[in-house]
Amino acid sequence: MSEKIETGSILTGKVTGIQPYGAFVALDENTQGLVHISEITHGYVKDINEHLKVGDEVQVKVLSVDEAAGKIGLSIRATEDAPEQAAKPKRPRKRPAAIISQDDDSQGFNTLKDKLQEWIAQSKQ
Repeated sequence: MSEKIETGSILTGKVTGIQPYGAFVALDENTQGLVHISEITHGYVKDINEHLKVGDEVQVKVLSVDEAAGKIGLSIRATEDAPEQAAKPKRPRKRPAAIISQDDDSQGFNTLKDKLQEWIAQSKQ
Protein backbone atom coordinates (compact mmCIF):
# COMPACT_ATOMS: atom_id res chain seq x y z
CA MET A 1 0.00 0.00 0.00
CA SER A 2 1.26 3.42 -0.89
CA GLU A 3 2.60 5.39 2.08
CA LYS A 4 1.49 8.79 0.75
CA ILE A 5 -2.19 7.99 1.34
CA GLU A 6 -3.25 9.46 4.67
CA THR A 7 -6.60 9.81 6.39
CA GLY A 8 -8.22 13.13 5.52
CA SER A 9 -6.42 13.67 2.21
CA ILE A 10 -8.40 14.42 -0.95
CA LEU A 11 -7.33 12.54 -4.07
CA THR A 12 -8.50 11.96 -7.62
CA GLY A 13 -9.18 8.40 -8.63
CA LYS A 14 -10.88 6.32 -11.32
CA VAL A 15 -13.89 4.06 -10.75
CA THR A 16 -12.78 0.50 -11.52
CA GLY A 17 -15.77 -1.50 -10.34
CA ILE A 18 -19.29 -1.15 -9.02
CA GLN A 19 -21.04 -3.48 -6.59
CA PRO A 20 -24.45 -3.11 -4.88
CA TYR A 21 -22.68 -2.00 -1.66
CA GLY A 22 -20.23 0.51 -3.14
CA ALA A 23 -17.73 1.47 -5.83
CA PHE A 24 -14.05 0.58 -6.07
CA VAL A 25 -11.78 3.50 -6.96
CA ALA A 26 -8.17 3.17 -8.13
CA LEU A 27 -6.00 5.82 -6.51
CA ASP A 28 -2.83 4.77 -8.37
CA GLU A 29 -1.55 1.70 -10.23
CA ASN A 30 -1.19 -0.36 -7.05
CA THR A 31 -3.79 1.10 -4.68
CA GLN A 32 -7.57 1.10 -4.68
CA GLY A 33 -10.20 1.83 -2.08
CA LEU A 34 -13.93 1.43 -1.57
CA VAL A 35 -16.54 4.16 -1.57
CA HIS A 36 -19.43 2.70 0.43
CA ILE A 37 -22.92 3.32 -1.02
CA SER A 38 -23.67 5.70 1.88
CA GLU A 39 -20.65 7.83 0.90
CA ILE A 40 -21.54 8.29 -2.80
CA THR A 41 -23.57 11.47 -2.41
CA HIS A 42 -25.71 13.38 0.06
CA GLY A 43 -29.13 11.80 0.43
CA TYR A 44 -30.38 8.29 -0.27
CA VAL A 45 -28.73 6.20 -3.01
CA LYS A 46 -30.85 3.31 -4.25
CA ASP A 47 -28.70 2.35 -7.24
CA ILE A 48 -25.04 3.34 -7.51
CA ASN A 49 -25.23 3.03 -11.30
CA GLU A 50 -27.43 6.15 -11.35
CA HIS A 51 -24.51 8.16 -9.95
CA LEU A 52 -21.31 6.46 -11.16
CA LYS A 53 -20.03 4.28 -13.97
CA VAL A 54 -16.77 2.40 -14.49
CA GLY A 55 -14.13 4.76 -15.85
CA ASP A 56 -15.44 7.92 -14.16
CA GLU A 57 -12.80 10.14 -12.58
CA VAL A 58 -13.89 11.20 -9.11
CA GLN A 59 -12.52 13.22 -6.23
CA VAL A 60 -12.47 11.23 -3.01
CA LYS A 61 -11.57 11.91 0.60
CA VAL A 62 -9.72 9.20 2.50
CA LEU A 63 -11.82 8.24 5.55
CA SER A 64 -9.76 5.35 6.84
CA VAL A 65 -6.62 3.37 6.06
CA ASP A 66 -6.27 -0.16 7.42
CA GLU A 67 -2.70 -1.18 6.63
CA ALA A 68 -3.08 -4.65 8.16
CA ALA A 69 -6.15 -5.57 6.10
CA GLY A 70 -5.06 -3.54 3.08
CA LYS A 71 -8.32 -1.59 2.98
CA ILE A 72 -8.93 2.08 2.30
CA GLY A 73 -12.29 3.69 3.05
CA LEU A 74 -13.19 6.56 0.72
CA SER A 75 -15.96 9.14 0.41
CA ILE A 76 -17.14 11.16 -2.55
CA ARG A 77 -19.81 13.03 -0.59
CA ALA A 78 -17.20 14.38 1.87
CA THR A 79 -15.70 16.38 -1.02
CA GLU A 80 -19.04 18.03 -1.85
CA ASP A 81 -20.94 20.73 -0.03
CA ALA A 82 -24.09 19.48 1.64
CA PRO A 83 -27.24 20.72 -0.10
CA GLU A 84 -29.41 23.12 1.81
CA GLN A 85 -32.34 21.26 3.25
CA ALA A 86 -35.82 22.58 2.75
CA ALA A 87 -37.59 23.32 5.99
CA LYS A 88 -39.54 20.27 7.02
CA PRO A 89 -43.08 20.87 8.17
CA LYS A 90 -43.20 20.62 11.93
CA ARG A 91 -45.35 17.96 13.46
CA PRO A 92 -48.00 19.23 15.82
CA ARG A 93 -47.02 18.67 19.40
CA LYS A 94 -49.17 16.52 21.61
CA ARG A 95 -51.25 18.37 24.13
CA PRO A 96 -50.31 17.89 27.75
CA ALA A 97 -52.79 15.98 29.86
CA ALA A 98 -55.50 18.16 31.35
CA ILE A 99 -55.24 18.78 35.07
CA ILE A 100 -58.50 17.96 36.81
CA SER A 101 -59.00 19.59 40.15
CA GLN A 102 -61.11 17.71 42.67
CA ASP A 103 -62.98 19.14 45.59
CA ASP A 104 -62.35 17.62 49.02
CA ASP A 105 -65.80 16.02 49.14
CA SER A 106 -65.60 14.48 45.66
CA GLN A 107 -65.52 10.75 45.11
CA GLY A 108 -62.41 9.33 43.53
CA PHE A 109 -59.00 8.08 44.45
CA ASN A 110 -57.97 8.77 47.98
CA THR A 111 -55.07 7.43 49.95
CA LEU A 112 -55.72 4.81 52.58
CA LYS A 113 -54.82 7.20 55.34
CA ASP A 114 -57.49 9.65 54.17
CA LYS A 115 -60.20 6.99 53.94
CA LEU A 116 -59.32 5.08 57.12
CA GLN A 117 -61.04 7.51 59.50
CA GLU A 118 -64.13 7.51 57.29
CA TRP A 119 -64.28 3.69 57.29
CA ILE A 120 -63.87 3.49 61.06
CA ALA A 121 -66.76 5.89 61.52
CA GLN A 122 -68.93 3.89 59.11
CA SER A 123 -68.17 0.59 60.88
CA LYS A 124 -69.28 1.97 64.25
CA GLN A 125 -72.72 2.86 62.95
